[in-house]
Amino acid sequence: MIKVILCDDHALIRRGIRDTLSDVADIEVIGEASDYGELRSLLRDLGPNSAIDVLVLDINMPGRSGLDVLHVMKDEGTSIRTLIVSMYPEDQYAIRALRAGAYGYVNKGGDPQVLVQAVRTVAQGRKYVTPEIAQMLVESLTAPVNEQAHQKLSDRELQTLVMIASGKRLSDIAEELTLSPKTVSVYRARVLEKLGLANNSELTVYAIRNGLVAS
Repeated sequence: MIKVILCDDHALIRRGIRDTLSDVADIEVIGEASDYGELRSLLRDLGPNSAIDVLVLDINMPGRSGLDVLHVMKDEGTSIRTLIVSMYPEDQYAIRALRAGAYGYVNKGGDPQVLVQAVRTVAQGRKYVTPEIAQMLVESLTAPVNEQAHQKLSDRELQTLVMIASGKRLSDIAEELTLSPKTVSVYRARVLEKLGLANNSELTVYAIRNGLVAS
């Protein structure tokens, strides 16, 4: 039996994932969390002998993002294998997630059976990537000089870029990420500087042209 825990801040999404995984005989969802704090508490309550096989983790969460969680778990040497299940397209975060320690990346809008297959693959200790991600990995290895400017942003800077381009105010972003408005302003300034942009309008145009947000 594959033991799975879920971490996503949207209860309806968690329920959908849980129902999908619970429909198969060899997977059991043994716990759920809505953010990093709850995830830590859950892992502590389950204890070191719980033999968790897969953590299904979202990227966009309040406080620590999924990428932040990956970095923390990697630094701590956690043995739990992580599968990222995100609303963001593969070309935005997949390679970042894999580099941060994820075992796979699946889009929330995809076929539920792909999620089941991904969980089974990750539980076996193997990486799960879609053909699209595999192609991106090949391109990143063979043509590193063609790296786009936003790929040089930090994980939090990229997250800030996408949220601003999606129309969110700095105060909204600060609240959602559990950061101070001043900190978010610093991230915004870094993004503008690194991308050579002057304001939020140019930032939004850049994000749309590069497929980071829907037009």
